[in-house]
Amino acid sequence: MAAGREHGRRGDGKLGVIIRGIKNAFRNSIRTVSITLILALSIALALVMLLSMKAAESQIKTVKSELGNTITVTPAGARGFAGGGTPLTTANVTTIQSTAHVTGVAATIGDRVSTTGTNSFGGRGGNDNSNATTNLTSAIDPGQLGQRFGAAGGQVPANFSLPITVTGTTAPLSSRISGVTSLKLTAGATIDGNGTTNVALVGKDLATKNSLKVGSTFTAYGQTITVSGIYTSGNTFSDGGIIMPLATVQTLSGQPGAITSVLANVDSIGNVNGTASKLQKELGSTADVVSDQTNANDTISSLDNVKTIATYSLVGALVAGAIIIFLSMLMIVRERRREIGVLKAIGGSNSKISFQFITEALTLTLMAGIIGVLGGIVLSNPVLDALVTNSSSTSNATAAVFGPGGGRFGGGGGGGGAARQAAGGAPRIRVGAGGLGRGVTQFGNALNNVHAVIGFNILLYGLLAAALIAIVGAALPAWFISKIRPAEVMRTE
Repeated sequence: MAAGREHGRRGDGKLGVIIRGIKNAFRNSIRTVSITLILALSIALALVMLLSMKAAESQIKTVKSELGNTITVTPAGARGFAGGGTPLTTANVTTIQSTAHVTGVAATIGDRVSTTGTNSFGGRGGNDNSNATTNLTSAIDPGQLGQRFGAAGGQVPANFSLPITVTGTTAPLSSRISGVTSLKLTAGATIDGNGTTNVALVGKDLATKNSLKVGSTFTAYGQTITVSGIYTSGNTFSDGGIIMPLATVQTLSGQPGAITSVLANVDSIGNVNGTASKLQKELGSTADVVSDQTNANDTISSLDNVKTIATYSLVGALVAGAIIIFLSMLMIVRERRREIGVLKAIGGSNSKISFQFITEALTLTLMAGIIGVLGGIVLSNPVLDALVTNSSSTSNATAAVFGPGGGRFGGGGGGGGAARQAAGGAPRIRVGAGGLGRGVTQFGNALNNVHAVIGFNILLYGLLAAALIAIVGAALPAWFISKIRPAEVMRTE
């Protein structure tokens, strides 16, 4: 009867029902803590899987729009500063631009300059351009590899210095041109890749080594060059280089109209292979054409695996949470049959009594939701990294074969084999025109750089999921309440 008196004092209002439901959630502290922690684990897992699914979806879009839809065209037989062949021409670029499905083209020429007064391989891989000198000092320590490539007759000159890579391009801030994951300015402004002025973007390490800042000048090819901006890429080799307008480098290096690499963007990943085949046919034996679609498909497949695992795990976590709260509330309802019978006997409706238990379930679940969301934030990236690692074993195996140490000479828009290896980073292998090493590195980074982004909307989804779990889990116990008859309860008690 105590429950009946309590019911009478509180009244039949919704506020009284809510207050009783909240208080009931704390009637048994041990059970409250146990249910909260178990539910928190389920909600944390659900949030982690939701974040993983969203991250995989976002990265798939990135691969399709930025990596998988690219075609690389280089002179036939060329491989960075190694190999041979004849440079591409402006007419070749026009042909590429006018090809169906090509939406953008970035042309590049690579060169190297040696430090005045030192022994280094300058010019285009040799001392064939006596004007290819600079007053700058390379920021890259030659190390064992650099000294090996700089040796003559097994002896390294006492004043040997690595050359500095100069990249002339129409797309100065393209990470694909530089063969890195990302490239951004830390100071100053970008340059016009289609311009003809003597301006440059200088890598962070090279700028530091030579005390350069925005507005500083240096000499190269016998001309004064102004530093327009300083960039960073997180790559030792790239951060030791110089980026200038395409036409400027063509003129200064004595290679008018010459182009050593063209990157063509295609409107859809589905059109990449067909467009590559058409370009190869139109350009003929003068060029090597390679697409990134194979690597893109492998990367997308790995990300799809992550997305699938995350989706099924998300559903499983939500179902597990609903079952946990269902069994807990069913147990609580069975324990309180007499109390429910008394409340019904004094006029309590099924809806109000059910709402009281739903409020209790919501209280438990929302407490678990807060703990679970915090746990999900902490665990999201470690779990996502594990999923990506397990799903990309094939890609990693490929990178192990064609990545670091895989080749003697590098490739890329302006990278030389010896200098790129001496950078201390991963040397690149170019197969045909596409640069398999660079492709593997780019797509490997696309997998390695999958990160969970936690926004307010995601946190809101987590709390809404907790509320949904509570409502679903308490629905059947609420129906069980409606079946309890006061007279039978009082008689059995």
